[in-house]
Amino acid sequence: MKKLLQMSFVLATLLGAFAAQAQDAKAGEKKIAMCIGCHGIPGYQASFPEVHKVPMIAGQNAKYIASALHAYAKGDRKHPTMHGIAASLTDQDIADVAAFYEQQAQAPAVPDTLPEAPANVAELLKKGACISCHGANFSKPIDPSYPKLAGQHADYLGVALKAYKTEGNSVVGRGNAIMAGQVKQFSNAELKAIAAYIGTLPSELRTVPQSKFR
Repeated sequence: MKKLLQMSFVLATLLGAFAAQAQDAKAGEKKIAMCIGCHGIPGYQASFPEVHKVPMIAGQNAKYIASALHAYAKGDRKHPTMHGIAASLTDQDIADVAAFYEQQAQAPAVPDTLPEAPANVAELLKKGACISCHGANFSKPIDPSYPKLAGQHADYLGVALKAYKTEGNSVVGRGNAIMAGQVKQFSNAELKAIAAYIGTLPSELRTVPQSKFR
């Protein structure tokens, strides 16, 4: 039994290594036609489920982008437009697109120390244990499947945080037990204050302008 477990571990490691090598950023550049209409226009705003800027994804962790796309495809993240796009992609497409966006923005690394948060926000961040997953500067999460948050559009962050609180809605909401447990401690006003502070931080995220005509 022990030998079988060891073999299983080795096989899983090899498969993981193969999956990582399978990402092809150059191939991903040819697969982003459905992405650039929103994520390739600086300042572009979405109107669902409320008006907010679409998130910056250039420079984001590839593993997080892939995880998010799979969640949209499966319906763990509810968003009609994103579901339609993600569900049309193969696993290889998702890996390639994620790899492309990770390397698209070559921004300088952000400082490890951050501007001091207002006292009320500092208390909220402590209560939510936010840095334990997303890193002390909100750009170095403990696992690359978690997002970089620093400097992300505050209005988008607010919408995303509220989505983890939403239940019983067929088109809005995010299924993540850890995040749901965290955000339900806070009022929407408190979530907005957290998002506003994080949105001011130095960021590795960018929106890289892309022509719709490719």
